[in-house]
Amino acid sequence: MEKNKKETLRSDRYRKYFCLPYLMGPNSVRLLDEMLDMCPLNFTTDNCVLDLGCGSGLTSLYLAMETGAKIYAADLWISEEDNRKRIEEWGVRDKIIPVHSGADDLPFDAGFFDAVVSMDAYHYFGGKENYFTEKILPFIKHGGTALICVPGIKAKYEGRREAYLGPWLGEETGLFKSTDEWKKLIGVHREIAEVKTWELFGFYTPWQEWFDTLHEYALRDKQFFDTVIRPFTCFVGIIVRKR
Repeated sequence: MEKNKKETLRSDRYRKYFCLPYLMGPNSVRLLDEMLDMCPLNFTTDNCVLDLGCGSGLTSLYLAMETGAKIYAADLWISEEDNRKRIEEWGVRDKIIPVHSGADDLPFDAGFFDAVVSMDAYHYFGGKENYFTEKILPFIKHGGTALICVPGIKAKYEGRREAYLGPWLGEETGLFKSTDEWKKLIGVHREIAEVKTWELFGFYTPWQEWFDTLHEYALRDKQFFDTVIRPFTCFVGIIVRKR
């Protein structure tokens, strides 16, 4: 079940941005709200957080305001110039640094970040064995954390994704994995202290706010919500703690 609608959510403070051009899929700010409930990040401007696959930068705004850290907003699909313009319009240029980069070639020193956050993006590049330990873990400080949220398939349907998700996703069905599959992919490493995966409670609201944008992709997704998305999928939360 989702949070009581009468309860004040941190993400409600950003409701005016829950529209085009800021949303690029199910509302990642809602998902991030739940992730931070599970693993609070109480930082100062001396701490650095990488928002990996930040899209339009809305999750970066949320992280900057709610955690207190300096945020590096990295995305491969959205230009650094476009995100810088939005950041300046939001009045947070001292809190967020836009970066045009994919996850395979991050332009940072090892151990640079106190936390790496990736919302509704990691499944596009991170679904390979050893990817996390080779490409992401080195950039996290000792004692740091990774918070990752991806769309996934419910555990009871693991192994039958083509049959259930194929009509909606086609060749991309392999991107949707169960909680156990993601935990195995993160892997075991001498520098990993803990890996936790679970199915998020939040589901309907992030999807409905995406549908409300009336984006052509949102309208297509909506056609599959009752037949595919709602019965078979979930959002998978992943927390990785580095020793």
